[in-house]
Amino acid sequence: MPRHFLTGQELDREQLLALLARAHQLKAAPGSSDALAGKSVALIFEKPSTRTRLSYEVGVTELGGHAVVLRPGEMQLSRGESIADTARVLSGQVAAVGVRTGPDALIEELAAEGSIPVFNMLTELHHPSQALADLMTLQEAFPDRPLDELRLAYIGDGNNVARSLAILGEAAGLEVVVASPQGYELEPESGGERTSDPQAAAAGSDALYTDVWVSMGDEQTADQRRAALAPYRLDDELLSLAADDAIALHCLPAHPGEEISAELLYGKRQRIWDQAENRRHAQKALLEWLLASA
Repeated sequence: MPRHFLTGQELDREQLLALLARAHQLKAAPGSSDALAGKSVALIFEKPSTRTRLSYEVGVTELGGHAVVLRPGEMQLSRGESIADTARVLSGQVAAVGVRTGPDALIEELAAEGSIPVFNMLTELHHPSQALADLMTLQEAFPDRPLDELRLAYIGDGNNVARSLAILGEAAGLEVVVASPQGYELEPESGGERTSDPQAAAAGSDALYTDVWVSMGDEQTADQRRAALAPYRLDDELLSLAADDAIALHCLPAHPGEEISAELLYGKRQRIWDQAENRRHAQKALLEWLLASA
């Protein structure tokens, strides 16, 4: 049976920590692995992308493989071909397939109907690829402390990024608290703690994390969302409540002056641009793990 990476729950703690350790090795020596030599990986983008497209496509190339980038208008899915039939075709042509889409049901059906690894590059409910890079970045920022001694406060909308942080953070032993206003809360079963108080979440934390207030698909409620989330801005005042060496994190793209202040986004107490680079290294380790069973 192929391995899949749909929510992050596919990894137990030992596997997750081993994958992160491998990511650090690959960052130190980017050209050291040819795990995808002679293999092609399909990358299906039904939603726009900068970091995901770059990190996965470059990562596949660095592993010696070939990335086949597919967009909705270039596939027969847009003309009514079934997901099951698409899965069968992909299984006969490529070694693995990643999907950046909306409904989680699409990626779940691809995994169920195909015979190759399927990995999540973003869905409505999950963004586990991002969470891998986030955990790797925390390890870099606090090299003398294991993840199970750290506390991360996610401030803002309880969205797919928050959910994946809670899921994979719990697997790694990381303390994750999610602070969101009423109506934007993350469900408790995802793991971690919940609060409506951003100051309480920030207090003593080692990292403060935020995401955009208006994600793809939220445009119709943009004004309502901005009003509700305004007290949850990540800035120097909020960071002052955290640990003395605390860092700011953001999965990008950012809107300076909205969910994060420009001073913090481009300041000395953030690891945001390291996060963006670490997408590639963590995902290369993920691809090795996925293909190890193939």
